[in-house]
Amino acid sequence: MAFFKAKGVDRIFGNPGSTELPMFKDLPPEIDYVLALQEATAVGMADGFAQAGDRIAVVSLHSAAGVGNAMGNIYTAYKNKAPVLIIAGQQARPILPFAPFLFSDDPELLPRPYVKSSVQPSCAEDVPNAVAKAYQIAMQHPRGPVLVSVPVDDWDKACEPINIESGCDVLLDSQGASSAILDALDSCASPVLVVGPGVAQDWDHIISLAETLSMPVWVSPFSHRCAFPESHPLFAGFLPAMREGIVSRLADHDLVLVFGAPVFTYHIDGEGPFIREGSKLIQVVNDEALAKQACVGDSYVADLGGVLTSLIMSERLRPIGIGRGRASPLEIDPVEGLTARVLMDALARLRPKNSILVEESPSTRATMHEYLPVSIKDGFYTCASGGLGYSLPAAAGVAMAKPDTPILALLGDGSSLYSIQALWNMVQAQLPIVVVIVNNGHYLALREFSKHFGMDRLVGTELPGIDFIAQAKAYGMDAISVSVRDQLDECLKSAFVANKPVLIDVHVARS
Repeated sequence: MAFFKAKGVDRIFGNPGSTELPMFKDLPPEIDYVLALQEATAVGMADGFAQAGDRIAVVSLHSAAGVGNAMGNIYTAYKNKAPVLIIAGQQARPILPFAPFLFSDDPELLPRPYVKSSVQPSCAEDVPNAVAKAYQIAMQHPRGPVLVSVPVDDWDKACEPINIESGCDVLLDSQGASSAILDALDSCASPVLVVGPGVAQDWDHIISLAETLSMPVWVSPFSHRCAFPESHPLFAGFLPAMREGIVSRLADHDLVLVFGAPVFTYHIDGEGPFIREGSKLIQVVNDEALAKQACVGDSYVADLGGVLTSLIMSERLRPIGIGRGRASPLEIDPVEGLTARVLMDALARLRPKNSILVEESPSTRATMHEYLPVSIKDGFYTCASGGLGYSLPAAAGVAMAKPDTPILALLGDGSSLYSIQALWNMVQAQLPIVVVIVNNGHYLALREFSKHFGMDRLVGTELPGIDFIAQAKAYGMDAISVSVRDQLDECLKSAFVANKPVLIDVHVARS
């Protein structure tokens, strides 16, 4: 606990079980326990808190059952590269050989491969250093979740104070990547920039590079963070998660520079080249795994901020691109009903300019991108994994890390139900969050995806009879249902000035 305090840890997220209780016997008053009503909610909140606060988030989970419940959001934290330190309970060491009730049979294997490290120390005396080492691994780029399993009787054992030096960053050489990019720029006619979540913290540098080169900027497929302002004249749009679509959108360019993103993330199989034949691609990431999975081009594992700084300061940099922003969204028809387009347009007009968007509505994501641009640094969060149940608790975590910033949580009706318990946390902490449920009565994204497989009939995708207003009010949250377009603006205006958690259940017409 002294180590946590020294590292700025002021809260521990969790859902308590018997094997964790002694950990909190002497919990310092400076460290709060943030109770979640389910383990996945605890990890989702911690992930949002860690990313938005650019800091470690500590989670306490209950042996195999609790870690198992949380695995979906542990997977998401791994894909999000969120520094989450999980301390999992374990049964007492003397009875572990006898397969006791509520023990973890193989605690090191259970969360793998979706943690950077997992360990159960060989003896109680090794626990403090194992936790300190886990902190170091979690905070080291590329960041990610780690797990330490601690038997329940370890907490009462005496041990030496932690003496580990816990630095957090690996310094990577950026010179090779910078030189290769400058050489490629000298010999190209039309460069393009593709950015991903890895450079979300390098917002100013990316803008400066794009403006200096006057080149369009695309966002990588399924990017879970915003790395470039979507209202900027050089913003070109979002790359689709399909090979032919990426080739088509980048066809005018003979040099593709990819910063902080995979090359590339695909959702369906495709055919043909991965980029236009004759084009050159250079990828710069701080994650060796992303470099290894690249399907085309030259990849450099380097310090992203260092590479960008080196490029911007180079005298060799000159404007050679052809800036091209994306097309404006279609105007909304005055007589159009309450559709997803109408909802996104209203949110764009009425939400506070400094508000942060946390999203998990797969069926309306494309419409959201079209009508609801993100234009501030750290202004957008979603799940990199594609697994549902992350964004509702993540919105609470983001709000805890950014207590003076309004949050818009945009959830599909199906998505919201995976971790609906997070509404309780929003109410308990009185977080300034407006939760908007895009209610189309379906897992609608599956209906659209089924067309790819030539399916005429889908089972298990209808969601009738769910009362979101009753659920919100059961947790103590103000809530209102909107089914007519004329009611939408007034409800949104009221919610955004309430300065407390409010849920709006918006019944949109199915397209």
